[in-house]
Formats: sequence, C-alpha cells, structure tokens
Amino acid sequence: MHRRQTAQPGGDVLSPIRIILFIIASAGLAGGLLVPFAGLGAFQGWIFGLAAAAVLAVLLVDIVTSLLAGEIGLDIVAGLSISAALLFGETLAAGVVALMYAGGQLLEDYAANRARADMKALLARAPKTALRYDDGHLEEVAIDAIRPGDLLLIRQGDVVPVDGRVTNGRALLDMAALTGESVPVKRAEGQDVQSGAGSLDAAFDMEASKPAAESAYAGIVRLVQAAQAAKAPMVRLADRYALVFLVVTVGLAGATWFLTGNHIRMLAVLVSATPCPLILAVPVAIIAGMGKAARRGVLMKGGPVLETMARAVNLVIDKTGTLTRGRAELAGIIPAARWEPDEMLRIAASLEQASAHVTAASIVAAAQARGLALSSPQEVHETAGEGLEGRVDGHSVIVGGHDFVARRLGLPVLPRPQREAGTALAALAISGRLAGHLLLADAVRPETPLALERLRQAGIERIVLASGDSQAVVDRIGEGLGLDLLRGGLKPEQKVSIVVAERRSGVTLMVGDGVNDAPALAVADVGISMGATGSAAATESADAVLLVDDLTRLAEGLSAARRARAIAVQSVLAGLGLSFAAMLAAAFGYITVVEGALLQEAIDVAVILNALRALR
Repeated sequence: MHRRQTAQPGGDVLSPIRIILFIIASAGLAGGLLVPFAGLGAFQGWIFGLAAAAVLAVLLVDIVTSLLAGEIGLDIVAGLSISAALLFGETLAAGVVALMYAGGQLLEDYAANRARADMKALLARAPKTALRYDDGHLEEVAIDAIRPGDLLLIRQGDVVPVDGRVTNGRALLDMAALTGESVPVKRAEGQDVQSGAGSLDAAFDMEASKPAAESAYAGIVRLVQAAQAAKAPMVRLADRYALVFLVVTVGLAGATWFLTGNHIRMLAVLVSATPCPLILAVPVAIIAGMGKAARRGVLMKGGPVLETMARAVNLVIDKTGTLTRGRAELAGIIPAARWEPDEMLRIAASLEQASAHVTAASIVAAAQARGLALSSPQEVHETAGEGLEGRVDGHSVIVGGHDFVARRLGLPVLPRPQREAGTALAALAISGRLAGHLLLADAVRPETPLALERLRQAGIERIVLASGDSQAVVDRIGEGLGLDLLRGGLKPEQKVSIVVAERRSGVTLMVGDGVNDAPALAVADVGISMGATGSAAATESADAVLLVDDLTRLAEGLSAARRARAIAVQSVLAGLGLSFAAMLAAAFGYITVVEGALLQEAIDVAVILNALRALR
C-alpha cells in the first residue's frame, strides 16, 4: 500500500526517513512482543500503539501532501488500516501493518533505484571540469567554458568532456556506458572522439569540435533527465484507477462491517488491500525496461516511448546513415592499363593521405584494410572539390574527377566505364597515363541484413525504405533485403506522408539521421535518430536515440520494450487478482487482521520482484 514516489536523479539509494520509520516500526513490534517476558505485559499495547502512531504521523503527512498536489494517494488505505486498528484497540494489528508499510516503503525505494541504476550511471559519469591548454600551461576549467578549437588534455581515467578529435597521441576509449560495447575502441591522431567515453590508456590531446551543450554526451544527459521526468501512459492510467481502487476497498470494508457487524473483519479487509500492482509494479517494470535498453545503446525519452515501441508493427527507415554507412567507400577497382588493382589502390591511397576530404579517408582506409604499405607523398597540390596531384615513389599521380584528370593529362575527355546507379567514379592517372578508376559507393552496412531479420523477430511486420536518393539507388540498396516497400526521390514532406499513411495500419516507428528526416521523425508514433552520426535536428525531433550506429541495437531495444510492458501488465493482473481474493477471504472471515497484513506484504514483494525481471 504505497504511494508512487518521483525519484530524483542521483538521489540516495534508500531514503533516510524511510530507514528511520522502518527501525521505529521494527523496534516497536519486537519490543511489544518481548516485554511480557520481562514481566511488563501491561505495557505491550502501549509499545505497539506508539510505534504504529509514529508511522501513522509520517503517513498522514504524505497523504496530505499528495492531496494538496491533486493526487489521490493510495496510502489512504494504509492510513485507514492503522487508524482503525488503533481505534478498535487492535494494537498488535496496527503494529504489524505499520511494519509492513514501512518495510514496503524501503522495498519501493530499492526497486525504483535498482530499475533506474543504468540511467543514473549515465548521469553520474557527466564530467564537470576539463584540463585546457592556455599559452602552453594547463588550467582546470568548467566544461561550459570550453569552445570549439580549444586544446584539451585527456588523462587516463578521465571521461571525455566534449566532442572533438585526437591531435596528439592515441586514445583507447571505454564506450560501454554509452553503447554497451565491452571491447575498448581505438582512436588514432586525427580521428573523432565522442564525449562521455572513458580514457583507458595514456593521456592524449584533443581539439574540441563542439561546446559542451552541443556535444553528444550533453544530449544524452538531457534525454535521461527527460526520461526520468516523463510519466508513462500505464502509470497515468494507474493514477486514474487509484480512486476507483480506493472506493472499492472502502466500500467492501464498509459492506463487510454493515452486513456482519464485525469490525475485525472490516479491518482485515482494509489491511489485505494491495494497490502496489497498480502504483509500483508498472513504473518499476517500465523504468527497468528503459534501463536495459539504455545499456544496449537505445536511449528513450520517457516511459511513453517504451510503451509505444512495445506495440509497434511498422517501420519506416531512411537509407543514408541507417541502412548504409552514409559515406562513400571503395566498392571496386577498374584497371585501364597494365596496373594491378592493389597497386593502383596503394598508389592512390598514398597520395590521398595528404587530403582531409572524406573520400580520401575512405580510399586510405580501404588500402589499410587490405594491408597495403603506403608511401609518403611528395609535391602534393590539392584543388578543392576537384582532385589531388603529386608524386608517389617517383611516379606523377593524379586522382580526382574525370574533368580534372583529363585537364591535367591534356585530354579532351576520359573514357568512362559502366557503373551501377548510386556509385561514383574517381579517375586515377599514373605517370601521365590513365591507370583506371576507383569505384565509390555508399555501401550497405554489413550488419543491416541481420538487423532487419532481428527487427522482424522482435515484432515488426512491415518495413518501408523511404529515401531522398533516386529510385534506382534505392532499388539497388534494397535488393535482397526483403523490404516491403521501396520509395526513392522523396522530399521531406513526402516522407511525412509515407509515415502518416503507415500509421493508419498500426503503430509506426521512423528511423533517420539527417535534417531532412526531422519532420518524419516528429510525426511518427516513435521517431528514432541515429545519434552517433545523426544531425542535431533529427536528434531533437526524435523520441529515442541509438547511441551506436547499429540497427541490431534497435531490435534489442524493441525486444526490451515489449518484455517490460508485458511484465508490467502481468504484474498488474496477477497482483490485483491476488489482492481482491485476499480482501474477499477477509470479508468472509477466512483471514485475520495480522494474516491479512502479512499476505498483503507477500503480494507486494512478489509483484515487485516480478517487475524487476525486466532488468534481466
């Protein structure tokens, strides 16, 4: 018989007031049972009564506070039970109910804090200060003072305070708190690092790319705070039913007294009432489900998001950055002369080391993945947006667009090999002759087929690919993925129309990462942003964020949501069924007052432990 409490982020694991209340109730009941052995049996009732009265005084304050806040606290049932027991001289029963109530309050604290542990851990990791270089000296500053371009020192054991990139040294990062990944992630000089990651190795320097308020971890903290403040629909439903439960309990107790004239039976009915399945099991299960999803890298903005996700049957998904990596990668090598493909790639990647262009990085990464030994480029000159030229191992090398390479070779035009829709060509010239082409494409993520299969297993019945790319590109990407509908060439408003149409047949999720996805994310039943690479607009419009760019995590989050909701419903139905059975048994005289109090607490414990299964 407990009133739902709003847990504060970072609060104590157990409330000191509730601990004191439990000690008083325990001492009172134990003392009352022991005094007859000391020849002080005449004081037994007083000891039981005083302990129960102390608990009742705190309980009445809680009840008044709830009523003033416009909430019908179900602690009213506990207050009526203890008051009636004291009024009728049933001090032992009053002491037992007081102990059960105080113990239940501690159990509620434990369950709620256990369920929130994963999200509270994310908040606790948020750094407050950072070490910043200032004229060659280090100073400790508040992270709010950090600006893009500031040079920071990240020591072993530090949490990266803002988003940035490594400028000196090598980073070995613990991403487990953010993404659930147990394997440390390496970041070399020039590579990006995400705020919130923990440094596991030697110190390194990094340049801040965003202020603290706009960094990834700050967004995560805001999401967690919103999630803790939001009240799930099932919890709001429980609040509405609280008055109904109270009326039924008091009505049954009054009817029992009126029909039997036995106030003890009436009292037994009151102490057997257990509203916990409504007011405690539901939030515990929902919060536990959110915590489990957060451990796997799926952060939801509140309980309503989890409940809606649990009922989802349709999924609308963008292509770029979701099904694909969102950047051009080497898809093939087409020789035009005597050069071997691997040697072509090695020479091109050696030259591209001098460029900061994203395509250059992809070519270098492809060469490194094949274990090719790259040479140092010399006499490099880059024409922004067109190409790169220089010398590698004594060869003059040109890499870039067809027009750029043709001009440098003094040719009117270069032959173009056939290619699939959605792919791009980079021409490569070595020693004054066309050596061939590098084929670049935004490739499907290797985990995409498995992710889509797991989403089907998690209950998604229909998957629609909606992209702004051409229909030919969408058809190529969607081929073999088993999608239900492929739509390309869409403007943002057309994506919105598709989401609205899908919602007519069931609860619909939308996954995207770009600015053009934000409107569709906003109109979906649940909008989900690819947070690691997604735009700020998409993240703000979304209801949930994938902290790691892996759609298999969405399937895991969806499964966690369905399981948490099922456990919440199960707890309510089983708990209320047992409660009404106990009340009826008490009304017919089969349960005494003390037995009713003990049975009520047993039902509480069973329901709460069942709700905590959502953590597993």
